[in-house]
Order: sequence, then structure tokens, then C-alpha cells
Amino acid sequence: MLLSIISSCKEKSLFKEISIPSTIKSGDFFSEPDVYSLKEVDYPSKTGVIVVPENRSKSDSRLIEIPFVQIFATGDQISEPIFYFTGGPGMPNIDQYSFPNNFIENHDIVLVGFRGVDKGCTTILDLPEVNDFFSNLPGDLTEKSTLDKMAGMYAKGARRLQSEGVDTDGYTMTEVLSDVDMVRESLGYDKINLYSVSYGTRLAMVYDWMFPGKVNRSAMISVNPPGRFEWRPEALDQHIRYYSEMYQKDSVNGSPQIDLAEIIRNNSRKIPESWMFIPIKKGHVLISTFLMLYSTATAPKLFDAWIAADKGDWSGIAMISLSTDYMLKDALLWGDLAAKARSADYHFDPDLDVMDEFMPENSIIGAPMTLLGLGTLGWPSKLIPDSLRTVQYSETPTLLINGNIDVSTPEQFGREELLPYLKNGQQVLITEAAHAPDILSIQRPALDHMLKTYFNTGVVDDSQYVYEPMNFEVGMSFQTMIKLALMFISLIAVLAVLTVRFIIKKVHKLVQGREQ
Repeated sequence: MLLSIISSCKEKSLFKEISIPSTIKSGDFFSEPDVYSLKEVDYPSKTGVIVVPENRSKSDSRLIEIPFVQIFATGDQISEPIFYFTGGPGMPNIDQYSFPNNFIENHDIVLVGFRGVDKGCTTILDLPEVNDFFSNLPGDLTEKSTLDKMAGMYAKGARRLQSEGVDTDGYTMTEVLSDVDMVRESLGYDKINLYSVSYGTRLAMVYDWMFPGKVNRSAMISVNPPGRFEWRPEALDQHIRYYSEMYQKDSVNGSPQIDLAEIIRNNSRKIPESWMFIPIKKGHVLISTFLMLYSTATAPKLFDAWIAADKGDWSGIAMISLSTDYMLKDALLWGDLAAKARSADYHFDPDLDVMDEFMPENSIIGAPMTLLGLGTLGWPSKLIPDSLRTVQYSETPTLLINGNIDVSTPEQFGREELLPYLKNGQQVLITEAAHAPDILSIQRPALDHMLKTYFNTGVVDDSQYVYEPMNFEVGMSFQTMIKLALMFISLIAVLAVLTVRFIIKKVHKLVQGREQ
């Protein structure tokens, strides 16, 4: 029997320990009163688990346990609960989120764990094989041979899990959403609201298609329609050019003479192998360039590093490369990324030249994050139904919220590919905002007001948003950071040498004194 709650790591979990009988069957449901603490406020809640098949397509499937947290509404006028789907894939859905504070007066909040990801302190879909691959990278991530070796590590991890009795076909989005619906039914809810972010928006879409009539309202931040686990070079180019135009208009921190897009395009072709003694890995630099465009808070430092490189100072780019070494290992539960991506989007023509497709010569930096996704091709995939891999018509009231410079989930994909299929859909565009981190932080009171009003009344009120231009202020640059770090290391080294010399002299004098 799988243990959902592990007492040895209880301090790392939101769960209290739950007593579960030794004999269980599918559908068994266990919960106990608990407290969900947010910002020094304790909310009455329940912690529980539900027993489900690992693979619903097999009658003899083993059983696993899915955790959940139910936080109770505090007000007198209570409407449909809000179920939350987080981003990823590869991240737990049960965490110490602060957003319940905004909705808890009128709605129960329910967090359902993602199978293979939320399970106390151990997770089935953690792949040490892939983490070890990133720790001992056998080549650059822009090289096809390196991607093939990564795929081999995914395949090795899958074989290990299968040898341990894990049915890897059981970890698809449809299985996750069937777990969610079993929790909904067991908690006695007829209809629910969905609140989702990034990858979670895909889950919200698919849940609505799988269980029509069960969603009251759905609010999606950074919308990811079917087929868009795959990043496109042309979309990224478009956003970098937009950043470049804004930079040229910034009279305080920008310059009309600097074309960021062309600086990045030109210098990304001539990245040196090292700066001083610090190696620079092209793939790391391009991936971090993409990731730092996720937020307008990190973009200015990135652009500043590329401008410095254009002037011959590659120290900031070296720091970006170095930081990626530490970022990739343990960044995600890679098995979850593989299971979701392969079962939904990542299926390519075997004759496709992936490097030409996703890293074309004429692109600014290509689509480097898609290369990481290509490694998942080693994972054995079970496709979810075709009807859930393409956009379906829905009458569910749905609010799409996007930033206009979102490199990860470009707003035009939601507007052009999903919105036309939503009879009661609306899109709100947050200007000069990137991916979800921006939307969840820039003018947060305006977002909270809009979401609270929407879930309570169905009215979309974005009136509290005001235009804020992009701020390209750099603060301390990456170039300064790495140079200060090297100066500090050099100072420590000098002090160490002087200390050793001092000790040696002392010892030498003591020896001489004894000899006399």
C-alpha cells in the first residue's frame, strides 16, 4: 500500500497524518479536520486522501492515494467552490498558496494533489536519472547528440519505474482530472469553479471537456491551448522585438540607438567558450535568455548582459551560463513533464529535422526550451484521446488573462485558437506584462478585484488596472555580480595563502627553538 502521509517528513508537508485502513478499495475516501494557516490566520479545513486506480483502463490496476486539502469558506453567502490547478508540469498542486485569502469569504478552496507529484515528501515521477544528466552534462543542449542522450535518460528512468511496479501509462492529464472529479463528487459538490495558471489552464480546459456541465466558471492565467507545450521560434522573436521597441522608447534607462533584438541575434552566434576560467555553454545561455523573459522584473538584467557582450564584456553572459548549471538539476519533477508532454503534445514526424524546426538559422535565439522538451521523447507515451488534444467547443463562462509580452504562453494563441470556441469566453490583456509571475505580481490588487468579482458574479471588471510602462532599470548588473564574486574569492584565496605562510613561519620558529 502506498503511504500518502509520511511522518518522517511531516514538517515539509501541509498534511496532518491520517489513519488509513490496511484494506482499501477504489473510491474510498478519508479526511480529518485540519487548519490551513495563511499570513497568521488559521482557516478551518480538512485534509484527506482518495483511493483511485493507477490506470483506469486496466481492471487489475493497483491502487494509489491522491491527497487533497479542503479550506472552508468563512462568509454567510457561499457559492461554488474554487478548485485550483498550478503551473508546470513537474510541480506540486498542493502548496502554501496565499490566493485563498482573496476568495475564502464566498468559496471553499480545494487543492487536489497531482498523482505522482503530490505525495508527502516522496514523489513517483522524480527522475534522478535526468537530474544526474543535468549534473554531468555530456555536451551542449543545442546539440542533437546531447538531446538524444537526454532522451536515453528519460527512457532509463521509465524502465526503472516500470521495474518497480509503476504503470507509467497511468500518469496522464486525463487520469489527473479523473482524480479531481472523484474528489469533487466525494466532497458533495455539484458544480465547481476552476482557477488555473499556465500548464494548469490546459488541465482546466480538458476537465471542462471531459466533464461537461460541472464547471460553473473558469478563470485562466497565461493560457496554454492544445499543442502549445511546444514553444515556437517566431513567437519568441516577436516578443524580443517588442521588448526592443520599448527599450528604444525608454528615455531614462533605454536608448533609441540600441536594437536589443539585433544585439542578441548577432552575439548569440558568437558566444565564446569561456570568460576568464568560467566556461560558457551556449545552450545554457539561450535557455536562460528565454526563462528570464518570463518576467519583466528579470528581463532588464538579461538585456544589459547582452549589451555588455556586444561591447566585448562577456562576464554577465558567463554568469547566466553558470547559474543555469545549478538551475536545471532538481528544477522540476522531470517525469511529470515527460508524462504530460508526451501524452498530449510532443509527437513529431520522425523525419522532422528538429534543430532546423526549433533552432532555425534566421531566428534570434530559436526556441531553446523546446529542446529540453525534446528530451522527453525517450518517455514511453500513451496518448490521451484525440478529442482532448484539440480545442473543443464549450459554453462554460471562461475568462482568459494574458500578458501581451508572454514568451511562454503568447496571448495570440489563446485569442486565436481557444477564444473562438468559447461561447461565453472573454480575454483580458495585461499590457507590458509577461508570463504568470508578472500577472500575479504587477498590480495584484487589480487582479484580485477582477477575479473575486468574476467568481462571485460572472462580471469581468478590469477597471482597476492602469497602464504602467516597462521599466528597464537594471540595478546591480550580472557583470558586477560575477566580478565582485571573483574579487571576494580572490581575497579569500590571498588571505588563505597569507594565513598558511604565517602558520608555517610560526611552526618553523617553534621547531628552531626546540632544536636550540
